[in-house]
Amino acid sequence: MPDISLTTLILLCLAAAAAGWIDAVVGGGGLLLLPALLLGLPHVPAAHVLGTNKAVAIVGTSGAAVTYLRKAPVRVGLAVRVGLMALAGSMTGAFFAAGISSDVLRPVIMVVLLGVAAFVMLRPSFGTAAGDGTDRPVTRARIVMAVVLVGGGIGFYDGLFGPGTGTFLVLALTAVLHLDLVTASATAKIVNVCTNAGALAMFAYQGTVLWQLAAVMAVFNLAGGMVGARMALSRGSGFVRAVLLTVVFSLVAKLGFDQWNA
Repeated sequence: MPDISLTTLILLCLAAAAAGWIDAVVGGGGLLLLPALLLGLPHVPAAHVLGTNKAVAIVGTSGAAVTYLRKAPVRVGLAVRVGLMALAGSMTGAFFAAGISSDVLRPVIMVVLLGVAAFVMLRPSFGTAAGDGTDRPVTRARIVMAVVLVGGGIGFYDGLFGPGTGTFLVLALTAVLHLDLVTASATAKIVNVCTNAGALAMFAYQGTVLWQLAAVMAVFNLAGGMVGARMALSRGSGFVRAVLLTVVFSLVAKLGFDQWNA
């Protein structure tokens, strides 16, 4: 573990807990966790920060996924199929991560996020479908779209860059499979575990994970993730939608700030 002060370690752990909560509710915990690691570890190579981020995030995401599976309706088979494609996509993205400049990706992601925010705001009924989200028929074409575009595409993005992956998964699953936001959040957690696992495997292979620091932060991330999942389940789609819009606008603000400084 790098030589960091106790104050920095405490702040990183608190950031990990908050990121776990955000990620469990609607995704986008990387918005908080990755910048916190970059600020707390200014002299650590970016690849090590990305690898450590994945090692922390996978623990909280796994805890949230287990909590959702116990209480939320999820098409587990479909989630696993999307997740396996996402795992392959994230490993590929992580492999190419060292050669891609984030300055190229930021403007594109900002445009996409602004489009997402406009869509959700103009469609108040989006993600508030009646029912449990599992009794509506899903065509073969939509399943293929979910596996290839949601799994492969977003999985690749997660390995390559990362922040906002959970948010993109929730939105894509809601749009493609007609799930309500709570069910989409639950399904996204299973897929997100796979994307984190694929990227982490590649970062571990490349030796760019600070395992001791990640282990300490992961405990707090797990606690935050489990609390966030319970709150999403108890408060429903309206609560998730409000958090979703907050996270989307925060992502845009953060990416815009980074782009301006660059």
